[in-house]
Amino acid sequence: MKGFRSFLLRGNVVDLAVGIVIGAAFTAVVNGFVTAFLTPLMGLATGTVGDYSKKYFTVAGTRFPFGAFLNALISFVLIAAVIYFLVVLPFAKLSDRFLPRKDIEAPKAECPKCLSSIPAAATRCAFCTAELGQRPFPEQAHTRV
Repeated sequence: MKGFRSFLLRGNVVDLAVGIVIGAAFTAVVNGFVTAFLTPLMGLATGTVGDYSKKYFTVAGTRFPFGAFLNALISFVLIAAVIYFLVVLPFAKLSDRFLPRKDIEAPKAECPKCLSSIPAAATRCAFCTAELGQRPFPEQAHTRV
């Protein structure tokens, strides 16, 4: 029982649970926004009432209710657009602004056997697997831990 309790109280499980609850609440908000505002605007643009769920066609006496699929497809596209423009894009801009990423380029050298570009500190070529011998790490050659 003690192991189970420690599992439940671990940070990852609690964070995941909070994320799922917030995700469900956010889904309800986005669905409400799409239903209340975007679907009626689509209806105005197409000249219909915006509810396609009751549309169907018949072939050889068989009814094909394509309206429900069309309504779900329109809702999906609109929800994806809302999430992208109101969540993903602003978060990416904030992330780029406050968390700039600096790529550290490792020094490169050429393998004497196959002439491929490999990290200077490598002791074996990743391409031809030739042993390159023991070489000191360029940044850490003078530092011992």
